[in-house]
Amino acid sequence: HLNINDNTVEGISHDYLDIMSVQFHPEASPGPWDTEKWFFDTIVKKVMK
Repeated sequence: HLNINDNTVEGISHDYLDIMSVQFHPEASPGPWDTEKWFFDTIVKKVMK
């Protein structure tokens, strides 16, 4: 995942291992909530498996 302002890496995920990480707090900044929803929904789905 890239920061749209400066193209720095802000998160990673693996294609076939259950590994994902973000380098920011998904709930911390105002604006679109697409990352927050995607990130937490993905975690819940993986936990429910």
